[in-house]
Amino acid sequence: MRTLRLRTALGAAALGLTLAAPASATTFTWATANDILGLDPHANNHGVTNAMKSNIYQGLVQREADGSVSASLAERWEVVNPTTWRFHLRRNVRFHDGAPLTAADVVMSAERVRQNDMAYVLQSVATVTAIDDHTVEMVTRAPNPILLQDLTLFFVMSRPWVMANNAMNVARAGQPGAGTAFPQLNANGTGPFRLVERLADERTVLVPNPQYWDAASMNHGITRAVFRPVASAPTRVAALLSRELDLMYHVPLQNVQQVQAAPGVRLIQGPTARTIYFAMDVAREQSLDAPGQPNPLRDPRVRQAMYQAIDMNTITRVILRGSTVASGLPIAAAVGGHVPALAERLPFDAAASRRLLTEAGFPNGFPVTLNCPNNRYVNDEAICQAAVSMLQRAGIQARLDAMPFGRFLQRGGAGEFQFYLLGWTPGNFDITNPARELLGEGSFNWGRFRDPQMDAWVAEMGTLLPENPRRTELARLYWTRFRELLPMIPLHQEPQIFAVRDTVADFTMRVQEDSELRHVRMRR
Repeated sequence: MRTLRLRTALGAAALGLTLAAPASATTFTWATANDILGLDPHANNHGVTNAMKSNIYQGLVQREADGSVSASLAERWEVVNPTTWRFHLRRNVRFHDGAPLTAADVVMSAERVRQNDMAYVLQSVATVTAIDDHTVEMVTRAPNPILLQDLTLFFVMSRPWVMANNAMNVARAGQPGAGTAFPQLNANGTGPFRLVERLADERTVLVPNPQYWDAASMNHGITRAVFRPVASAPTRVAALLSRELDLMYHVPLQNVQQVQAAPGVRLIQGPTARTIYFAMDVAREQSLDAPGQPNPLRDPRVRQAMYQAIDMNTITRVILRGSTVASGLPIAAAVGGHVPALAERLPFDAAASRRLLTEAGFPNGFPVTLNCPNNRYVNDEAICQAAVSMLQRAGIQARLDAMPFGRFLQRGGAGEFQFYLLGWTPGNFDITNPARELLGEGSFNWGRFRDPQMDAWVAEMGTLLPENPRRTELARLYWTRFRELLPMIPLHQEPQIFAVRDTVADFTMRVQEDSELRHVRMRR
């Protein structure tokens, strides 16, 4: 493990923090099942990681807990013409090292972010230009009425800091150099919190930024914030009940009643915009599980057979304990481009699955491995175990390979999976994001599915206002073809359940899941 300690007045106190240290009225300690993947704001498009970035770094705009977009480093903006947006930066903003925010920082950040998996935030942008020290213009390749939605995860870094530390290159988790890259181990943003300590897989410690430009609006009462990744669900629950944590996410469904009955603890729960799904490599010609044999997942009939072999009613009732609903689309109702009439799942029908397999030339099934994370999503491994059993009953020789999420991402990104489970929240809350990232040229299209007609429809959608009837019709066409080709098997919308101790006076749950410190208020 590599430890990072930043030399600050609070650094020495941070070094003595241990898991057994109880939370206090001013120390906010929270835990999830997996660690952040690094600190570089331009790498690792991962929910927990993006939430942590938002504490330290900021963009021109930001997403609020209810999903709306508000001003951040840009105090205002105007649309000069259909393809040109002009942003006016705040003049009283400084990075954590004291350097002032300028347009040059935005231009450099735009160049840097295009290198890796966060590039989608500027997918429609052709150029970013500094007009003066506090004015930036973005020119899009075509009209993009939802550009502000795209920019909510475009974080701005300090150009002098990046250049001084030779940190222009971007590497995400699993890529060469990611573990030692300077921006993955150090941070210098404009956000409300500063990094004090980072010890991978153990803790990340933040303190309030005394130079924060919007400090007057901060009412969190936090003097130190400690993030603890705790993979074991029983250990997380025990830490919460013994008052070592102020907040825990996710609450294991099997522990909901126990946690709810605990004194001084309340549950906060609701829907999310994240869809859990299975996806398949439809491009690989030979099977990974039967070398020399054709890849059966290239045939849409096989994909439909697998879809209809999975009984989601049982999974949602038994494994997810009725906490969510099954979904027939890989986006939630809160996401632009959702078509309710097409969101119902195909029926569970094991007999139809066997018939489709026979029609496709696999009357005796075929071997396939389902790759699954075991510490990222609610009951992820249990969902995969159930699906493997259901596929076996339909005649498919399925087996499970479950692993920690960090390893899962490395292997998936390296093209080692033929069939896998993943979850996705569109960063811009619009159909254009999953259409690119999961079904187009994006870095999470591990199944390498492409369809020219779907690509053309979504490209046109990206130029239309959300209220345009043509956009609604294009979304209907897009999802209709998706249901014909079935490059993935949508499962359900993930529930989110937070356990919050009475040390926290107020906590606002975000529709985009995970937690930001600006949405916490400690009891004083």
